[in-house]
Amino acid sequence: MTVLSFTIIIFTGACFAGLIGSLTGLGGGVIIIPLLSYLGVDLHYAIGTALIAVIATSSGSAAAYVKEGVTNMRIGMFLEIATTMGAVVGALLVASKLVPTTIVAIIFGLILIVSAINSLRKKKEITELVCSKMGQRFKLSGSYPTQEGEVKYGVKNVFGGFFMMMFAGILSGLLGIGAGAMKVIAMDNIMHVPFKVSTTTSNFMIGVTATAGACIYLQRGYIAPQLCMPVVIGVLLGAIVGAKILLKSNTHKLRLVFAFIVLLVAIDMIYKGFTGNI
Repeated sequence: MTVLSFTIIIFTGACFAGLIGSLTGLGGGVIIIPLLSYLGVDLHYAIGTALIAVIATSSGSAAAYVKEGVTNMRIGMFLEIATTMGAVVGALLVASKLVPTTIVAIIFGLILIVSAINSLRKKKEITELVCSKMGQRFKLSGSYPTQEGEVKYGVKNVFGGFFMMMFAGILSGLLGIGAGAMKVIAMDNIMHVPFKVSTTTSNFMIGVTATAGACIYLQRGYIAPQLCMPVVIGVLLGAIVGAKILLKSNTHKLRLVFAFIVLLVAIDMIYKGFTGNI
């Protein structure tokens, strides 16, 4: 394969990763890592590149969501304390090679399955106005615009969401993903934040989480500029397009396609992890 062909394939995959990451709040790592792995890139370099891709995804979509008034920045900044600490721990485990790549591949496959199932679940917008004492203390309640008007919501189980975010951060640093699935679950199911707000706030957060992990990978020499350049450009373009689509369209069918692709990739990654062919 020539350098040009290699770059075009990576760029195309990155565009798709940015689009999917922006629409689902899951980050682009679930596409970038398997793609680079299939092309023969070492898993550590693939994870480092994916972390850079997640930063680009967040940068491309978060600005649009914040401008539209959907993202809850107070929740995002508060929960980033937990995810950043977790991301540093996870990145140190892998970058120091304390965890075998086969184990990382198996864990990554399992997380992909969780992400696929989470994408298939039918979500209901939770708009409870009651806010817990901790939510009131940190002023985490908010509102977001809809076609019917502004919708206000409260926040519950702040500590439960905080500790779930710490786990999400460890997964981000360990696997090179934004761990958006865990973040959306924490905000949507535990803290009772409306799903649309959870998704957009997750996009806002994943860039900060990935940055913490990327610093460790950069220090260890696992960030390759020749890989990151086409990935960042492609992911950024895809994320910008995805942000515009999400704000105007129903993404249910896209979620079905995404879940199907992710399940196939997950099975393959788990198989490679158990057989050691990675």
